[in-house]
Amino acid sequence: MAPKKSKPRDDRKSKTRQALLDAALKLVADNHSFSSLSLREVTREVGVVPAAFYRHFRDMEELGLELVDESFRNLRELLRTARAAPLPDERIVRQSVDVLLTVARDNRHYFEFVGRERFGGTSIIRAAIHKEIRLIVSELATDLGRLAPPGRWTTEDLQMLAGLMVNAMVAVIEQFLDTGARPGAEAEIRKNAEKQLRLIVLGAMQWKSSGS
Repeated sequence: MAPKKSKPRDDRKSKTRQALLDAALKLVADNHSFSSLSLREVTREVGVVPAAFYRHFRDMEELGLELVDESFRNLRELLRTARAAPLPDERIVRQSVDVLLTVARDNRHYFEFVGRERFGGTSIIRAAIHKEIRLIVSELATDLGRLAPPGRWTTEDLQMLAGLMVNAMVAVIEQFLDTGARPGAEAEIRKNAEKQLRLIVLGAMQWKSSGS
């Protein structure tokens, strides 16, 4: 008996799943909040019957959690690459800002979704977003701890420093999404972002944790 050819079916299923995610992002970008979206609106946008939705997601909340994961997955990987060289270094700061703006530009709808849902979404999706941000903070704190002079900063201070840097990065993405289309805005945002991160790093290098 010849083996079953399941790949075309798998491809169609994968494409439909992605189309549902893309439709939800598009609807959110059209000034909807994710929590106000209905399953029927999303399936209507894709052109499939509502029953088809359940072959891909348990409910809208699961779809939202997948959007959170996709929003941050690429950003985490690119930031890890940007931190691969020793810090602090002006080139690494510039590279990190380049990563932020590139990801924000190429994934605008994802980060518009995150921006809308970070404070105004359902509790489960808000928690997922804050968990992703905490993960980025924790990874950055670990890298800073490896690169810092021995005993200079406590774990608590490393977390605080990483939190300051990540909060600055989040603000950069939000500012870019708000004004990035204005002529000259990206260059201005880039310049200010690099300055903010350099100031944070320079201030941190003057800091020595008490009792350390």
